Amino acid sequence: MMLNFDFYAPARIIFGKDTQQKIGKVLKPHAKKVLLHYGGGSIKKSGLYDQVVASLKENGIAYFELGGVQPNPRLGLVHQGIQLARDEGVDLILAVGGGSAIDSAKAIAMGVYLDHDVWDVYEQQMRIDKALPVAVVLTIPAAGSESSGDTVITNEEKSLKYGYGSPRLRPLISIMNPELFFTLPKDQVANGVADMMSHVFERYFTNTRNTDLTDGLCEAVLRTIMLNGPKVLDNPQDYDAWAEIGFSGTVAHNGLVGMGREQDWACHNMEHELSAIYDVAHGAGLAVLTPAWMRYVYKDNIDMFVQFAVNVMGVQMSYRDKDALVLEGIARLEAFFRRMGLPQTLTELGIDGSRLEEMAKKATGIAFGEESPLGNFKKLAWQDVVNIYNLCK
Repeated sequence: MMLNFDFYAPARIIFGKDTQQKIGKVLKPHAKKVLLHYGGGSIKKSGLYDQVVASLKENGIAYFELGGVQPNPRLGLVHQGIQLARDEGVDLILAVGGGSAIDSAKAIAMGVYLDHDVWDVYEQQMRIDKALPVAVVLTIPAAGSESSGDTVITNEEKSLKYGYGSPRLRPLISIMNPELFFTLPKDQVANGVADMMSHVFERYFTNTRNTDLTDGLCEAVLRTIMLNGPKVLDNPQDYDAWAEIGFSGTVAHNGLVGMGREQDWACHNMEHELSAIYDVAHGAGLAVLTPAWMRYVYKDNIDMFVQFAVNVMGVQMSYRDKDALVLEGIARLEAFFRRMGLPQTLTELGIDGSRLEEMAKKATGIAFGEESPLGNFKKLAWQDVVNIYNLCK
């Protein structure tokens, strides 16, 4: 039966053309000093940086800035941000960028109030009682971090990548203007599509029954992404298609489609090991792992995968051979990933087989003295994780 849940998603999403110019006005009731947090030089080249700064100044909001966020955001920069936020007494973190900038901003926001290293929160899954508010001007639709309470940080010294979630980390306000996505490189577009689809998969594939509504929501989000992903790849200035992709990314990860369902998250945890050690793009790693995970686990609840093959991938075959039907659905997913220009193997990611066992033992915790199997659709021991990695070669 559907599981008990407590759904709270207070993030205010301001969507549409030119909405980034309103950021100062909407933040004025909430902040007098902000830390402006972003990645490389793209927001300055595009003029977005100037628009954001002008809006802040116009509304009397002082700002201090910290750039340099990288994909797979680093703990070292988070530490710098925490110190800067404390020194300047900021009362809000404003992330201008995609999931990496937002996740880093969330880490800074909670780290300001801690009397210990913020990494302890990720490593020990500690409860937090307080965090600075976070606001977002979104430039990459992918992670869904603009509306979620989740954050993922890489400890570059330990080659570890951990996630953490708290309702206190949901952004206060997020600006989403699809026009800001027009200049994204094709690889970032593809990686973003794979990431948001995976956010749905992690919730969709479940052993919980009587979840018709959220089944349908998951399937609709997946079909929408698969319809519009190739459109924005082929025509980066297709506003309407970007609007569909952007909103899909938000719905995929704001918690709604997972309500009342036992969730999985094995693929994300397996991928975190890839990107922690090899620094691969998160979405690319997920595109490689997901079909292999599907083939490895589908027989544990084949009807769930039949539903996926029919309702999402459009497979029309005899139900008498469920295995063939499911495998055709997985093959179509792989074909879609190829259409988006995503990698299919670990080799394409530049990963050989030398550290697969190490990654599997880290992912399941056995490397740290206590094994915690991954996932819920099928519980995966470290040997299972190695098997899935091997399927990806």
